[in-house]
Amino acid sequence: MRALVQRVKEARVDVAGTTVGSIEQGLLLFVGVSPEDTPETADALAQKVVKLRIFSDEQGKMNLNVSAVSGQILVVSQFTLYADARRGNRPSYTAAAPPDQATRLYEEFCERVRAQGVAVATGQFAADMQVHLINDGPVTLWLDSEVLFGR
Repeated sequence: MRALVQRVKEARVDVAGTTVGSIEQGLLLFVGVSPEDTPETADALAQKVVKLRIFSDEQGKMNLNVSAVSGQILVVSQFTLYADARRGNRPSYTAAAPPDQATRLYEEFCERVRAQGVAVATGQFAADMQVHLINDGPVTLWLDSEVLFGR
């Protein structure tokens, strides 16, 4: 699994002009799934995201996690995180999981985050979404389960 993590002051996802998920302070996550991912991968990545100390403490040092600041998480499915643009100008997405598997693991990831006591909002899987956000920092991190945890 891959996650692009952005610290935000607020974020929302609209589908066909209707807001389907929104948060105030917290993390906006774009999450992609590969065919090799498992529920264990989803759990490990969820634990990593919730424990990331990327919010400022009283001294201005990034030392607090999303729970410590009573933050929320907005999770948006993003198969394009597995784009391969090495050849030509049109990316290939063959490294992304098929929709059925991706849906299951995306939902599993969201549940694993919720199980850690963090409020989770979501986009709509496989929909044409418009994502609105106000970055905080900006602070943006790239997490790749293959690099973080191996396979």
